[in-house]
Amino acid sequence: MDQVRQRAARDQQRLDSGAVSSPKDLESLQREIASLAKRQGDLEDVVLEVMERRESAQERAAELTERVSSVQAKADDATARRDAALAELDTEAASVTKEREIVAGSVPADLLKLYDKLREQQGGVGAARLYQRRCEGCRLELNITEVNEVKAAAPDAVLRCENCRRILVRTSESGL
Repeated sequence: MDQVRQRAARDQQRLDSGAVSSPKDLESLQREIASLAKRQGDLEDVVLEVMERRESAQERAAELTERVSSVQAKADDATARRDAALAELDTEAASVTKEREIVAGSVPADLLKLYDKLREQQGGVGAARLYQRRCEGCRLELNITEVNEVKAAAPDAVLRCENCRRILVRTSESGL
């Protein structure tokens, strides 16, 4: 745009100085000055449009930066909550592991070995409560023959579910 202004000023100066005497050259110089003025107007319009787009882009960038900050704050909050929950779970797991070790110490070795084997095979659950004649491991109700066998078994006998093979734990709610 500066080049167009300089050239228009130079041509206008030539025109005003009277250095051009030929009418044909004068007419050509006037047309060129008019063309340069139109070109300068067009360039100014383009510059204004670019400036408006730049301003709009800067506003959008500021808005997006603010949104990124907001999302980052939410992500940081979620991460902090996750870390706190994980620490709580680790503490609980350590406590449960200690309790398990204490209980496992009072269980006969062969029964503990069977339980661990079943737990591996059954997705982490090696024993299931017998609740109202239903195995809580497989959720199937024991048939009458199985119920009679459980009733007749000694209180310290290790019983297993015929369906899922888990160790059955009898309680007062077993329905026997």
